[in-house]
Amino acid sequence: MFCILGFIVFGILGIFSATHRELAKEAGQCVLRRITFRPCNVTFKERMKGLIVGRLLNRSVTLAKIFNKYLELFSWILVVLTILSTVWVVRDIYNYYAYGSCNGLNASGFCVFDPSNKNNQTSSDSVICRAKPPKETDLTSTPLNLSQYPEQGQGNKNKVVFIGSYGCDYTREAYPIIKELAAKKSVDFVFIDFPINSAIEYITPYAYCAYEQDKDKFWQLNDLLFASEKSVLENKEYVENLIKNLGFNLDQIKACVNNQDTQNKTLDQYEEIKQTGIYGTPIVFINNKAFVGPKPERVYNHALNK
Repeated sequence: MFCILGFIVFGILGIFSATHRELAKEAGQCVLRRITFRPCNVTFKERMKGLIVGRLLNRSVTLAKIFNKYLELFSWILVVLTILSTVWVVRDIYNYYAYGSCNGLNASGFCVFDPSNKNNQTSSDSVICRAKPPKETDLTSTPLNLSQYPEQGQGNKNKVVFIGSYGCDYTREAYPIIKELAAKKSVDFVFIDFPINSAIEYITPYAYCAYEQDKDKFWQLNDLLFASEKSVLENKEYVENLIKNLGFNLDQIKACVNNQDTQNKTLDQYEEIKQTGIYGTPIVFINNKAFVGPKPERVYNHALNK
């Protein structure tokens, strides 16, 4: 086992040192002998043992004796710890690649690759009152009647459901990535507006009526709303000008917005969205699996490839 430990340690150090490469080579030969059920190279083992014990003697005779007596046990412990550490690191690297977090999908614990936890940030929804803290596992797209929300695609079986807010920075970061990927992967894209800022709540019925009037132009309007500065979205006149400049019939849009049926419909949608367990935006459902926060593009791409 000492040979295996030496091979691992000197193999790593040998990347930077020619001297350690020679030692790694000797350790490798020793490992090969052990694998083929032959005794380890005594010269290598004893030389390393003598070197370490000699260093320890300068510090503590007792420590040197303990190390000399239990060398094989120490070697086993270090090899097992090295293997476990390697498995742990590989797992963290995979999770970060696939989910944007070392700890798994939507996990918000510390990740050395994402110390700011940026990939799991959401704009909090302070409107919903809860008795218990929200959990990612409670999120589900099942309560949604997707036929009543804006959808772009060719009637594909697979859908990406994007719940976001025009006033959310994280939504603005994720929206163009998701929309483009959905188009590339030939997956239907459903957008659901869930306002988290009372100053721009008025946009929801405008967007609803725009989609009812012209489904194709709605997506142009949606892109412009996300491309606009958040501050200007609080100005209703600005949004109405966007609608008018795109060729919508603004008078009909206003009449639709002020219609009681529209107000009831958007309110019903808002209550329906809350049933998903939403606690912030954005939330992206891919095959009913929730991705919370603005993930890197590779995470969404990986999920869509599945």
